[in-house]
Amino acid sequence: MTYLKLYNGVQIPQLGFGVYQIPEYEQAKQAVLAAFRTGYRLIDTAQAYGNERAVGDALRESGLPREEVFLTSKVWLSDFSYDGAIRATKETLSRLGVDYVDMMLLHQPMGDYINAWKGLEEMYRAGKIRAIGMANCYPLVLADLCETFAIKPMVNQVEMHPFFQQTLNLQTMQHYGVIPQAWAPFNEGKRNLFGDPTLTEIGRKYGKSAAQVALRWNLQRGVVVIPKTVHEDRMKQNIDVFDFSLSEEDMAKIAAMDIGHSEIVDHFDPKWIAMLHTISV
Repeated sequence: MTYLKLYNGVQIPQLGFGVYQIPEYEQAKQAVLAAFRTGYRLIDTAQAYGNERAVGDALRESGLPREEVFLTSKVWLSDFSYDGAIRATKETLSRLGVDYVDMMLLHQPMGDYINAWKGLEEMYRAGKIRAIGMANCYPLVLADLCETFAIKPMVNQVEMHPFFQQTLNLQTMQHYGVIPQAWAPFNEGKRNLFGDPTLTEIGRKYGKSAAQVALRWNLQRGVVVIPKTVHEDRMKQNIDVFDFSLSEEDMAKIAAMDIGHSEIVDHFDPKWIAMLHTISV
């Protein structure tokens, strides 16, 4: 495992395990336990995922020391206010059963995220959060936050994979010292990522799968990745990406795969924004 250092000095594992779309308690708990057995030490959850309690119970059942596991959760926009972010963070700590969370993100850059950020700052200063960040920020929003607040985001979690590379966003994060974190690093399997000819051909040279090549590509760009699966054999494959490096030629081939937009969600669609505002957790 490799680690990246946030600008406040906190170390974050560069590859973690995401639990999005695993809301059922026992399945989520068993998936996290399997991830721990496989060697994962970063677990990414969220209030909106409905599985924080399962993650916390898995941590206790695993017997791992608390300080060995990097726990991330996210505040949903229905709690976006100064008091709401503080209350939501305390509720997350209660559901996880821990005294602190390693990182708390604001799940979407909409609603009253300015005052919600101030709430996260307060919990950060109180030692209840070791790092604070954003999710789904495009470059203009991220730049505005970094220019506005003394405590700028330490991480920005966005969709990022070979078909949607977010080059300007990545450059903006690098400029401000914000660590990029990729959700959906496999594009949710769209465009046949797992069988893509370019990724498969590159993988043959290293004895790796297309999925492993996609993960390695992001790692070499300085991105933290959080692939999700409920299958332990795939967990093992996903974490087995630290024994090879892609050549500059291979990186260039993957760079040419970018289609420049998401096929999972359109964050610029007003109907999508309106729908998100109807969700309360």
